[in-house]
Amino acid sequence: MSEVLWNRLTAAELRALAARDAVVLLPVGATEQHGPHLPTGVDDLLAAEVCHRAALLATEHTGVVVAPSIATGLSEHHMAFGGTLSISLPTLHALLRDLCRSMIRAGFSRILIVNGHGGNMTALNALTTELTAELSTPIAFASYFGVGREVVRDTLETQDGLMHACEGETSMMMAAHPELIRGEHLGEAHGPRITLPAESTEPVYLAVPFDRITPTGVAGDARVASPEKGERMLSGCASALAEIILKDPWAQVRPAPPATP
Repeated sequence: MSEVLWNRLTAAELRALAARDAVVLLPVGATEQHGPHLPTGVDDLLAAEVCHRAALLATEHTGVVVAPSIATGLSEHHMAFGGTLSISLPTLHALLRDLCRSMIRAGFSRILIVNGHGGNMTALNALTTELTAELSTPIAFASYFGVGREVVRDTLETQDGLMHACEGETSMMMAAHPELIRGEHLGEAHGPRITLPAESTEPVYLAVPFDRITPTGVAGDARVASPEKGERMLSGCASALAEIILKDPWAQVRPAPPATP
């Protein structure tokens, strides 16, 4: 099995990967409350897990390396519950810019930001455009649960997509990090159904604190979660992400090679 994690590779190995035009996956998550039964690092842990699995699949065909994840994101709406770390939009922009610039200076030109937090989605769409202009390099962005939308929808019983600390996230944590589940609190882990703000069809957007939406900190029903569902979703999202890597989406915006006289 090839090593794909940036911080487990040597500088020489990373230079060799850059010379092969390897893809860099940059997981971005959040550290925020996830109900009574899940740890605060769910979004970070799951984004990193899917990236690792996808890299192992894709590395059989092309160079891939997974950068250390960004463990904090835009989580202001969860602050009332405690246990949440949130950064501002300018901070996220600056952090992404500096990390992507470092990757480019290290010789990499194909960078894919892989998001694991619903609250980051709208910002990352905009920041990807800004980063591409600032760094003169096509930066790509995807949310792992959007890439794997079909397998997520087809696996879940009580919802069509991820919510928060829900059947989906709880199932994937059961598969990837079962030791972190507080099983004694699963019976309390349910709340109203929601649509992620970035996927809402409502004509008006308001920044609503999450404690106004659900007193438990949970949206969806984690009581029907299982490790089997989680493994299916993790594997499916990783396979879909690996397919995107191999399709080389950066090619469509790279400068055309000079015409041969």
